[in-house]
Amino acid sequence: QPQSLPAMLRTALLAACVASATAFVPAQGFAPMALKANRGAAMSSLKMQEGDFSPAVPFLKRPINLDGSYTGDVGFDPLGFSDVFDLRVLREAELKHGRFAMLAVLGFIVQEFYTFPFFPKMAPVDAHDYFVTQGGGSQIIFWISFVELFGVVALFETLQGKREPGDFAFDPLGLAKDEATLERYRLAEIKHSRLAMIAIGGFIHQYWVTKQTVFEQLGNFKSLS
Repeated sequence: QPQSLPAMLRTALLAACVASATAFVPAQGFAPMALKANRGAAMSSLKMQEGDFSPAVPFLKRPINLDGSYTGDVGFDPLGFSDVFDLRVLREAELKHGRFAMLAVLGFIVQEFYTFPFFPKMAPVDAHDYFVTQGGGSQIIFWISFVELFGVVALFETLQGKREPGDFAFDPLGLAKDEATLERYRLAEIKHSRLAMIAIGGFIHQYWVTKQTVFEQLGNFKSLS
């Protein structure tokens, strides 16, 4: 005799519950040792998978060319530049811009407290605009172009394997006395370079928005609202 619709629904629901419960029941011969073996294999697979991810951006795959051979390499390349350009060129550019950024951060801060007597006293961002109108911009371009000539020659030597990226053998104070100390300073330089590149951008945009210099805002914070 055909079952009513409610009875059929109850029967189907009961069958589904029984089937779900049996999924958690060990099969014949499914011993605890087998459970441990499967768990160990899963953990091993997870560790291998974790190793493929970037330490800097854990939810992204580690770029294949960023293998940790360079000091300070934490696998950060979300836009994939390392898949297109030579790593030696990228490291040379990173160090060069980082060194300029460290000088810029120092100059930005010092100018808040001291200005040469023959220069007008003004905020660093305003000083840039002022000296560009006074002809200072062309001088900056000239001297940067002059420095870039040496940079191009150095880059070709790097690509030929004659020097490490960014290495100009500049150590007048003799700080790098041994290989371990040199490696420590290399790591410190790349970390400070990255921080300085972010900082100088923050300094400039902060002044555009608040019209306050760095220490002025620290002493007298002005909200944007």
